[in-house]
Amino acid sequence: MKIVIVTGASSGIGEEFVRQLDESFSRIDEIWMIARSEKKMEAIAETLTNKVRILHLDLEQESDRRELQHTFNTQKPNICMLVNCAGYGLMGPFDQLPLEEQMGMIELNCKALTAVTYLALPFMVRNGRIIQLASSAAFVPQMNFAVYAATKSYVLSFSRALQEEVRSRGIFITAVCPGPVETPFFHRAEHYGETLQSKEKFSVSPTQVVKDALNASKKRRTVSVSSLPMKAFHAACKLIPHDFMLEIVQHLYKKEGKQEK
Repeated sequence: MKIVIVTGASSGIGEEFVRQLDESFSRIDEIWMIARSEKKMEAIAETLTNKVRILHLDLEQESDRRELQHTFNTQKPNICMLVNCAGYGLMGPFDQLPLEEQMGMIELNCKALTAVTYLALPFMVRNGRIIQLASSAAFVPQMNFAVYAATKSYVLSFSRALQEEVRSRGIFITAVCPGPVETPFFHRAEHYGETLQSKEKFSVSPTQVVKDALNASKKRRTVSVSSLPMKAFHAACKLIPHDFMLEIVQHLYKKEGKQEK
């Protein structure tokens, strides 16, 4: 059974991956959609061409990750692509955000992604591909986005290191590092604080992010960055000391008068 797996598949970038993969993959048995919202996945599945299996799982929960492991062990799928999109972010000063929600970010963005990757690897076919959703926030520490940026830095580092470990097995990993994307992400992220207006100006569509990511994955690139401004930001983060960049961001926050909600 040759399959494609997408986590966080019920909305945003995850949904867009499902749609574009459905269009581009004609020789697969199933697309496995994983997310918490079963109804949203069912609505999406009705519009797709390929056969779909809906896995109603909350990957933040260890019990649901064990259920996924059981599914892998019993079904023994031939996984040709894994796309890890499940995750969320929260903006605001670290000590003023709910601890439980921040720990949830770590659980989902880091632990769940790591676990799903680990569970899927034994079933990956040769020339199989893994796409991990990181963020441009991974390039440099982010004030008022501290935990989220740290989780995405983990995803980027983990993905690049793992690529070297599995290269000899013919498995190729791409970390996707977009800037602001036009998805429901910010509806939750800005519940306690607001992003900089300057960041909003660089927003891109999920269609473009996914298109660029699939192209990078096809070319076996380790990192995918969409849009010229974010590529410039990526380059700047390699050249400019992070302390200086943090001072610039702090100045911008003061200039815009951003306060936590």
